[in-house]
This record gives sequence, structure tokens and C-alpha cells, in this order.
Amino acid sequence: MAIRPTIAAFGQVDGQLAVGGIPLKRLAERVGSTPFFAYDRALLTDRVRLLRSTLPQRIHLSYAIKANPMPAVVQHLSTLVDSFDVASGAEMRTALDTPMPAANVSFAGPGKTAASIAQAVASGVIIEIESFTEAARIVRAGERLAIRPRVAIRVNPNFEVKGSGMRMGGGSQQFGIDAEKVPSILDKLVAANVEFLGFHVFAGSQNLSAEILCAAQRRTVELILELARNSPPIRYVNLGGGFGIPYFDKDRPLELPAIGANLAELLETLIEPNLPGARVVIELGRYIVGECGVYVTRVVDRKLSRGRQYLVVDGGLHHQLAASGNFGQVIRRNYPIAVGNRLCEAADEAVTVVGCLCTPLDLLGDNVSLPHAEIGDLIVLFQAGAYGLTASPTAFLGHAPPIEVIV
Repeated sequence: MAIRPTIAAFGQVDGQLAVGGIPLKRLAERVGSTPFFAYDRALLTDRVRLLRSTLPQRIHLSYAIKANPMPAVVQHLSTLVDSFDVASGAEMRTALDTPMPAANVSFAGPGKTAASIAQAVASGVIIEIESFTEAARIVRAGERLAIRPRVAIRVNPNFEVKGSGMRMGGGSQQFGIDAEKVPSILDKLVAANVEFLGFHVFAGSQNLSAEILCAAQRRTVELILELARNSPPIRYVNLGGGFGIPYFDKDRPLELPAIGANLAELLETLIEPNLPGARVVIELGRYIVGECGVYVTRVVDRKLSRGRQYLVVDGGLHHQLAASGNFGQVIRRNYPIAVGNRLCEAADEAVTVVGCLCTPLDLLGDNVSLPHAEIGDLIVLFQAGAYGLTASPTAFLGHAPPIEVIV
């Protein structure tokens, strides 16, 4: 497992991983117990700075809170990004607790209830319509509250994006309104008392191919321009995101400069001439926070079973489901893993790292080479900043939830 670049991003002190400049054993004492998630504030800031320096200046950067809704993380990012995307009423409250203006918060996702829609209308956020039912609920909420709702249409495009970890557009989808049905819902919105702002297209997530993403962005812009010919003036264009991060040995980081160059060309040749003044948004979650966090769990037992050495830890899939391979992996592969307090020692032992749950699914590292770890040592799983705690079955088997810190 090639983990050295991951370790280098955080740094080390006295042979220990350092998060936020704090050696891991000291950080564990500061937190008070294991397991825990730790997010590096400086790495978050650096990631946004990288995006700002690589993407065109006119691109508005939106953080998708679903990737990591920890309030302290969202508060920190509220001073760095231009807008937030939320996917529930609870995430909306988290966003509105920050200095981010409500006008710069968008609310997406299928299955919006009448209550969450009323909450969004009252808050003044942009509601991204995903069905005709939602549109009717939005109109009724606006009439009841005597507030003009601010809306955009989430479009299910007529194309698919290959190479994405999760396909969220093209074909039949629970997400968005099919592109061919957009004109009919536009007619209904124009007749209603709503403020129509524009379109949102999000075709897929976790893509590491700049070539594929660039092609998808071009097709997205072309689709939006086609839809805009018969719509009110467009002031909001959300091109989605889908920027991936490397998780496994053979993964290569996304070529961000190629994405920036493509967006610059699209702005100059298509968007600015046809949609002057529109706010153009790139919406990212995992790409901003994913590589900025670690999951730390403590060895509680060493067990040799018929020639296989196990390290049993006090965490597991109930906290970090994705690392166990049970969150979208077809063939299970190991996340980057290390003995966080023994970075200077040779990886001379093949071990299988398992959690504390009574299920064979609770597997965090399968036959990985690590330094010899004893009971009490700290096992670190990297790439844990996104879709960790809140994407995991925390109530499974009744173990205590982990702590989250940002340092």
C-alpha cells in the first residue's frame, strides 16, 4: 500500500503522524478516547486555495455539506467557499448557522417533504426542483407564507458520465427532472409566483479522469444553453462536480489544471456570450474534505488464527463503512492505512485489521503490510474526511459513537 504521499500531506513528529501539527498520541489524549475522526484545518484551507488558483476566477465554489456536515468543518469552510449545497433540513440549519448568506445556499435531493420545502422557502435558499410534485409543493408553500420561492431545476441529463463512482444522471433516475420534460415544468413555473434562477446538472461522482469530466462539462453547458433558449433569463448555472480523490494503489490524482483550462474555455466561448451575468457554480464535497481527514482507532487485541495475524481495533465499519468496502465497492480494496505512532518503523508484518463488530464484514485492512503493532497502538485510516461518520451505520450493535475534532 503506497501511503507515503498521504502521510506527507499531514506531516509527522517524532515518528508519529501529525494532524494539525499535533503528534497522534498527544492528539488521542486531547480527544480523550478512541476511535475518533480528526480533520486538518490547514489542509482544508490549502485544498480550497488550490481550487481557487487553478479554476477560473469567475467560477463560484460550492461545498456539498453531505460530504462532511460536522458543524465546525462547515463553519471553517463558510469563510473559504462561495456557497453551500444541502440535502436535508438538518443540513440547511447547519449551513444557516454560519455566516454564509441564505441566498448562497442551495437545497437539492429527491423526496423533499412539504415541511422541508416550507423551511427552505422561509429561509430564502435556492430550492433545486427534482419533480413535478416538488414544484407544486413549493408553489403552495410560497402562497401560504406569502414569500416568493427562489428555485432552480435540477436536470437529469440525456447523457451518462462514464468512470464515475456513482452515476447520478442519464437514463432513468430518482434525481432531477428528465431533460425532455423541463420545458413543460418551466411553463408551470413561469405561470406561478416563483423566482426562477436557472439549472443544476450533476451527472456523477468520484471521477478521476479529467478527460471524462471535461467532456461531461461541455455536454452539460450545451444542454443548459439548449434549455435556456425557452426559459426566463438564467442567473444560476450549477455544473455539478464529480471530482474524485485517489483511494487505492493504482488511483492517480485528478489533473485539476486540465479541468481549469476546460472551464475557462467554456466560460469564454459558450457561457459568457450566451448567459451574461449568470453565476456559474462548481459543487464539490469529497474533493474538498476527503483527503483532509483521518479515522484513528486503537489496537485492543492481537490474534493469530491458523497462520493469519489479526489486529483487532476498537473501531470498525459502524464508523467508517466505506473503508470496509461496503459503501459502493464491487471488489473490496484497502484504503490507505498506517500504524500512526510507528511511521519510522519497517512495514515487516502482514496483518488483517478488523473492527470490534460481530460480523465478518467488519474488515478495515485485508492482508496489509504494517510495522509490528502492539495492543494500544493507533491505527490510522486515511481519506476519511468525506462520507465517513454520517455515511456509516453508527447504531449497529450498540457501540458508542466516535468523536470528531478539527485541529
